[in-house]
Order: sequence, then C-alpha cells, then structure tokens
Amino acid sequence: MSDLTVSCVQPALQWHQPEANRAELTRLIDEIPIPTDLIVLPEMFSTGFSMDAPAYAETLDGPSVAWMRHIAAQRQAVVTGSLMLQEQDNFYNRLLWVRPDGTMSHYDKRHLFSLAQEQHVFVAGNAPLIEEWKGWRIRPLICYDLRFPVWSRNTPEQPYDLLLYVANWPAVRRTAWSTLLRARAIENLAYTIGVNCVGIDNHGQTYNGDSALLDMKGEYLVEVGNQETCITRTLRRSELEAFRSRFPALHDADPFTILPTPAAL
Repeated sequence: MSDLTVSCVQPALQWHQPEANRAELTRLIDEIPIPTDLIVLPEMFSTGFSMDAPAYAETLDGPSVAWMRHIAAQRQAVVTGSLMLQEQDNFYNRLLWVRPDGTMSHYDKRHLFSLAQEQHVFVAGNAPLIEEWKGWRIRPLICYDLRFPVWSRNTPEQPYDLLLYVANWPAVRRTAWSTLLRARAIENLAYTIGVNCVGIDNHGQTYNGDSALLDMKGEYLVEVGNQETCITRTLRRSELEAFRSRFPALHDADPFTILPTPAAL
C-alpha cells in the first residue's frame, strides 16, 4: 500500500460570498507545493455556517460543485468539503467526495447542531460513507459528528484508515475540538484530520482554525493556529500497519448496531 499525501485548507470564510470564498480557496490551493492526493475543505466552505439555505443552497449542477470538479481534475486529487445543497424541496449539509474524473459520492451530516436550529433547516443523513482512494479507506464526517464517538467508530464491518472532519468549529469550544480529535484518533487507531476555518461570521462568532492532523496514537503531526493556510503532509502506511500490529485494540472492541434516526423510521 502506498503513502497518502493530504492537503488541509484553512480559509477565512466570507459570509454568504460563495464566489469570493471559491477564489480564496483557489489561491490557497495554488500554493500547495507538491502533488497531493486529497484536498480537504471546511464545512460549508462556500458560505460559512449559515441556516439561510433557501437563499444560498446550490444544486449539484451549481458553480461550487463545478469548481470542485475543476480543482479535482486540475490537481488530479480528490477534493472534499461540505456545502448547502438542495434536492427537490429538501436542504442538506452535504459533504461531497469529488474524484479527478468528475464522479462523486456524498455524505449528509447525521448530527445536526440543535443549538443553531440546524435540524429545522436541513435533513439529517443516515448512512456513513467510507471511500477507498490510493489504497486507503477514508471516513469523512462533518463538524458536530465529532462529539458522537459511536458514529465515528472503526468497526470490522466498515474499517477505515483515515478519519476526517470538516468543520466550522467556534473558538469558544476549541478545547473540545482538540480533545475530541485526539480521542477519536486514539480509540479508532486511525490517522485523524480536522479542518476548520478562521475569522468572524455575521453573528459575531469567532473561528480560531486549529486545523490538525494526528497519527493513530493521538499524537499531533501538525497543528495550525488562526491564520489562513494550507498544510500538506504525507501519511505513512507502514507506520499505521506497524502500530496496529503491535497494539491490536480494535479486535477487542464491543460489537454494536446503530439504529436509524427517528426521521428515517
């Protein structure tokens, strides 16, 4: 199995300015110095964390999805991040997994943030997504999902090597962000990535960034502060397999079954 090079893009998002946000993300991506396999963007990368889906949600044939396809083809890398999408009369906080050939998979955020009334705007997802890319099994999730370890659990039925969270995680809860990222890496014996944004939104909420990449022991490989940046690192497959061989804790985990969300019953 090959190593995997990952680029994590931490922008200062402009509120409800999709064109400006795409331009800034393009600038940051253009600074990636080496070929990369995976480019990770924050949650709602085109608008900031907004509940104004009727005004700003796009469709799969909209400009932000077209931009993701363009970047994926240009860089020959998978591009992933979430945005507000509309299908018929429903809105979703949807993570797209866009491949260089233009094909896509998606994951709809399961745990909607009730403090912001997200559950009254968006339809919750009910199905996990595990993608295989360059020989790696990757589990992408969205922001608030980080607080719910059962949904993130690395299981024999759906194993993965890399866990990633795209987020708009506010600075007031940054201790939870760093603590839970470390916990998810340790308990799942997986490389773990959290990609956030920086700046202040129109509600006065401050975002401190703190995007990070951790190894399967919960050790930080890199952590950035509150500046706009794009970090690129290579994950070593041999180190992951060697550690799991020495410490096979996943084999001792409790079996369980996740029930559907009430809306899906």
